[in-house]
Amino acid sequence: MARNQTNSPRKKKGLDKISRRGVIHGFSILSIWNLIPVFFLIALFLLVIPRAKTSNIEKRELAKFPEFSFSALFSGDFTEQLGNYYNDTVPGRDSFKTLGYRIKSLFGIHPEDEVNVIVRPDPVPGKDTSETSKNPDSSASESSGEQSQNPASQNESSASESSAESSQSEPPPAEEVSVENGLLVVKQNGHYRALELFGGGSGNAYVEALNNIREDLSSDVRIYSMVIPKACEYYMPRGYEDSTVNQKEILDSIAERFSSGITYVEVETVLGAHADEEIYLRTDHHWTPLGAYYAAKEFAAKAGVPFKDLSTYEAHDIEGFVGTMYAFTRDIHIHDDPETFTYYTPANLDSCTTYFYDTEYNYTGTGRFFQGVADPEVNAYLTFMGGDEKIVKVKTDSYNGRKLLIVKDSYGNAVPGYLFGSFEEIYVVDMRDFGCNLIDFVEDRGITDLLFTMVTYSAVGDNADNLETMRTQAKGEPIIDEAE
Repeated sequence: MARNQTNSPRKKKGLDKISRRGVIHGFSILSIWNLIPVFFLIALFLLVIPRAKTSNIEKRELAKFPEFSFSALFSGDFTEQLGNYYNDTVPGRDSFKTLGYRIKSLFGIHPEDEVNVIVRPDPVPGKDTSETSKNPDSSASESSGEQSQNPASQNESSASESSAESSQSEPPPAEEVSVENGLLVVKQNGHYRALELFGGGSGNAYVEALNNIREDLSSDVRIYSMVIPKACEYYMPRGYEDSTVNQKEILDSIAERFSSGITYVEVETVLGAHADEEIYLRTDHHWTPLGAYYAAKEFAAKAGVPFKDLSTYEAHDIEGFVGTMYAFTRDIHIHDDPETFTYYTPANLDSCTTYFYDTEYNYTGTGRFFQGVADPEVNAYLTFMGGDEKIVKVKTDSYNGRKLLIVKDSYGNAVPGYLFGSFEEIYVVDMRDFGCNLIDFVEDRGITDLLFTMVTYSAVGDNADNLETMRTQAKGEPIIDEAE
């Protein structure tokens, strides 16, 4: 009896254990059955909801649905591409990525694949880094109190006079500096700005191509070079000056090697005199339309053509703009500090006709030079002609016999709109997408003025090689304007 009494509690304990296991097992099965419809609904959602086609953050087209073939199926390529398609085009992709960057930022985690800035071991020759050569008493400082007004309301000296002004004010003190993907993210005056760094270059290909073009063309055709510095020329924080090369020194060196008959339009000093104004975008790698205005004014002075003051233009604001620098840096501070993108349309816009062609100069139709774009908060810079991969011709009401051809990269897109009162016809071609022979095009179209305008990266980098290609390609092929 005693033995039976001692065994009884053990048996009860074993039953309790079995009972608990059964309850846990039952709840597990119940949870699985509840999760199955949830997973099914998520899968159905991902299949039915329209998938993203482009990424505004990464500035690229996303993967396309793969084309089916039995060979691709059996080789495994189709399933691999299909998996990549569904992974790359998740609905709300940009929102999820932004949320991820925001969470990482809260924990002080930098974006993946960070690249460190390569700092020059020695100062740039001739560059005084102990005391910057920038003059705090320049006209940029004088105009800073009038920022809330139209910049054109200021009493400006002529463009040629402004180029003689010594330089620009010191950059604002840096409140914060970080390195993201090889770019500096700087907080100045309470706002974040991302800066690309300039590593220098000889510009030999650029100089050689322009000299060859000068030799090929009649001396009656005026040729101009207007290269635009990157924003780091004006906004590098103290202590980081040696992380970038002085762009004016490079541009002056290029100008010294031009053949006679090529006019150097020096805008580094002109822009520097207005560096306290919004002449470069903080969240995008381009300059602002205001910066382009000051450069266009300097070009018009060199070309000897009329030029309208900015007060005669109508300003248009695109609020909440965040450009390419968020994609480049993946820094949430850039995303959360949008800016206003302001562009200007000339008074004679409705009297001008804009013709569009593909890159081989096949006519595609007429339209507006200044265009409405999808998602202007990220694509505002496409306002000018809708982008790069095309040839554009503008017939204006300025009947002075001057015909301008602009050879440019994307920086040049913001320039032509300021010259509708300066030239009778304006042609715009991109140095990366032009299928005609440049010499033949100039002669066939009766071009009187040829302007090369681009950012320093293009003048000293691989883009410059395209200029020699433009000079030699498709020689002798007919150039037909189907719009005429």
